[in-house]
Amino acid sequence: MQKRLIVLAIAVLSLVAIGCPPKGEGGAATATDGKILVGEYGSFSGTEATFGKSTHEGITMAIDEINAGGGVNGRKIKVFTEDTQSKAEEAANTVTKLISQNNVVAVLGEVASSSSMAAAPVCQSNKVPMISPSSTNPSVTEKGDYIFRMCFIDPYQGEAMANYVTRTLGVKTAAILTDVRSDYSTGLAKFFKATFVKNGGRIVGEQSYAKGDSDFRAQLTSIKPSKPQIIFVPGYYNDIGQIAIQAKDLGINAPLVGGDGWESPKLIEIGGKALEGSFFTTHYHQDDPSDAVRNFVQKYEQRFKYKPDALAALGYDAARLLADAMTRAGTTDGPAVRDALAQTKNFAGVTGVITFGPDRNPIGKKLVVLEVRNGKLALKASVDPVAQAAASAPPAATATSGATATATTAATGS
Repeated sequence: MQKRLIVLAIAVLSLVAIGCPPKGEGGAATATDGKILVGEYGSFSGTEATFGKSTHEGITMAIDEINAGGGVNGRKIKVFTEDTQSKAEEAANTVTKLISQNNVVAVLGEVASSSSMAAAPVCQSNKVPMISPSSTNPSVTEKGDYIFRMCFIDPYQGEAMANYVTRTLGVKTAAILTDVRSDYSTGLAKFFKATFVKNGGRIVGEQSYAKGDSDFRAQLTSIKPSKPQIIFVPGYYNDIGQIAIQAKDLGINAPLVGGDGWESPKLIEIGGKALEGSFFTTHYHQDDPSDAVRNFVQKYEQRFKYKPDALAALGYDAARLLADAMTRAGTTDGPAVRDALAQTKNFAGVTGVITFGPDRNPIGKKLVVLEVRNGKLALKASVDPVAQAAASAPPAATATSGATATATTAATGS
């Protein structure tokens, strides 16, 4: 009997530990006092933990501001938070729990495209609107008409970077190093390669690795003899730093180039000086002089004591847009909120103005290129399809076609 009690106690403690979301938020359903229940799922542990942390902080700040302002149609929002552990296979489980146990009416998340693609069908089948703050693989919103995103997509991102390196920097040769376990990485590599070759560039080497690898020397050694001008590595920050260090150790001086998966305060902490001169595309820059960015950065820095990255900004925008759609819908009913989201036009976000196209992707989102310079991230270039459309004819019709314009505002060193 005593053994059985001990086993039971351990099991209960294990369930409590597993279910604990970050900072004590969320958990099992409790008395809600008429609050609107919203789910958040993200990577709060594992290899992509800074993604979840940054997004969570942005969402939390937005929700606190909304509640302080009276909530949505007089009702405050309560967020239940679940950890995917940086595993796509956990994403569907966490969202199933949020919907079936916590009774959430909408879901915010995830960052990693593979996780969003795993969870999206659960939201779709339950008619629960889902907004991914920053999953860029185009297949995410193709999972159903209840699935939205706040960010640009990989065809746009890959095309924009390929145009920038070929047309602005004059790059003729590139190698590609891809994470084969990541839908994000393989997709972005495909779109970059297509435009790079179309622009007259030549891919002189292609290698792959798998999430969880720590030794990239064999792949880099294979790439080295081809002497590429750049190495395109569309991976996540935790791998990029190690790849940069090992490339330098092998005498490879070509800069690494990547996408928004590099976005993390840990990037330079891991890669250090080996990343100098490398650059990547992302969603915003914290030193943007616009009022929206300056105000957001100031409030965030006052609260968290450091500046927000792009994932925090996208999380903030996603939570605010969800509240805005619920307000316009006048209800939290799933189909009505979905319709309000789909009708979003000219929503003023920190990361740009949001208007959804028929595929539930934002039209004409701004993109920036950041460079690791003197141990910090510096603005290297920007692409603003809306501004470019206003200055030229015919205007860009979609976010994807807008990427064909050459990157503008090239900074020193480009």
